[in-house]
Amino acid sequence: MRKIARAHTNIALIKYWGKQDPALRLPLMSSISMTLDNFYTDTYLEKSSENQFILNGQVMDNKLSKRVFDYLDLLKREFGISENLKVVSENHVPTGAGLASSSSAFAALAYAFSSYFDLALDKQELSRLARIGSGSATRSIYGGFVKWQKGDDQTSVAIPLDEHPTLPMHLLAIELNKAPKKLSSTKGMQLAEKSPFYKTWLDLNDQQIADMELAIKEQDFTKIGTLAEESAMQMHAINFASRPFFTYFEPDTLKVLAILQELKQSVELYVTIDAGPNVKVLCLAKDVEFISKYLKKHLESVELVDTSFGQGVQLL
Repeated sequence: MRKIARAHTNIALIKYWGKQDPALRLPLMSSISMTLDNFYTDTYLEKSSENQFILNGQVMDNKLSKRVFDYLDLLKREFGISENLKVVSENHVPTGAGLASSSSAFAALAYAFSSYFDLALDKQELSRLARIGSGSATRSIYGGFVKWQKGDDQTSVAIPLDEHPTLPMHLLAIELNKAPKKLSSTKGMQLAEKSPFYKTWLDLNDQQIADMELAIKEQDFTKIGTLAEESAMQMHAINFASRPFFTYFEPDTLKVLAILQELKQSVELYVTIDAGPNVKVLCLAKDVEFISKYLKKHLESVELVDTSFGQGVQLL
């Protein structure tokens, strides 16, 4: 029977933005995320005479395919496996646009590999393996609120903080540009570390993590949103202040931020942005309709996706 692995993407609330070991994708800081229900990747493996990667019905023959099979080669060496594989994925996340497509992609791939070869790995080990494919993928093994802790190859894994939150928190994704970003996250992290403010931000990480863990425990939406917004804006401020400076913002990003700043006078909401131009709004379920109508009134042909908490990896 075909074993299809599904993993949902996640959005970092306390941001990860820097690697101490690029090969193992070990982070310089811990992070906390929210797994999302409406963005996900389905992946399965089949035996094949040659390696093949099919994404959304198209055979891939580019650097994305190379990254997938470099990762699978690493997994096969670790578990003493040699056979060629066909990887088939359906990605329900825009690729490379700052919506964390790699988090669901590599979490699903790690789980599909484990399931196909009946490795019976626990979630901690799956989290470690997913991390080697994509740093943020380590968090997509779990649902709800998740912490990815800094550490070494064995200890830098995700830990579930609350896999089934009852907090009626939603994330409204404002999709301004679905095209792959011109500057990769890896390159952006390298440039950001040249900012004179980077170390100051890094030194704040332990306290920000502790504060967010407490806010989640207390189900304090205001505190969760405030901390998430601060973390996102600090990350992008560092990008602006790097040497040379850079930004993932586009003109429409700034336009949306100005509209949301006005909207904050009428409703409680918080903003977070990953490495890309797309803006995400954290709000309560009761305010989604009001915020959506306001945005559609002030933005032409904007695409909005309402999401809430997603679950961890699963077999369909």
